[in-house]
Amino acid sequence: MHNYLETNLKINTMKKLSLIFIMAIAVFSSYAQSSFKEDVDVLQSVYGKSKADLVKQYMNLSDAQSAAFTKVYDNYETERKNLGQEKFQLINDYAQNYATLTDAKADELAKGTLKNHLAYEKLFSKTYGQAKKAVGAINAAKFIQLEVYLQTIIRAEILESIPFIGELDKSKIQ
Repeated sequence: MHNYLETNLKINTMKKLSLIFIMAIAVFSSYAQSSFKEDVDVLQSVYGKSKADLVKQYMNLSDAQSAAFTKVYDNYETERKNLGQEKFQLINDYAQNYATLTDAKADELAKGTLKNHLAYEKLFSKTYGQAKKAVGAINAAKFIQLEVYLQTIIRAEILESIPFIGELDKSKIQ
């Protein structure tokens, strides 16, 4: 009787894990393929505000400073969105190749991800310099601090939705 219960438990567990695996793949694929609906959607879901409104409220600049900062911010957002699209393409590529990931594809994706992370850091540095000229070092530092914080939240949200390499394969075995 003990072996029978143990076997049934294993079968039921395998069925549940298989269902979870199928659902995770479906969610993961559809999430990555929908282009993540843009970073701003994540922010709005977390804070209930548009990113521009959040930045404006946090920065609390005078009218003259706000006018000077707007150009810097708009240029930053254009470049950040391009980097975001690159990041989403990498995630989509990972989703499409997850089940058949090879060393070569893993290397390509890892290098692409590292390059994208470095490009974000360079953008932060460049934008800090531009914002410092426009609104001073304290306000520039405030913006970069906020932006790094927001990008960290976005990155965490994305990472929570993506399985680690081999993670779904391991859940099938247990």
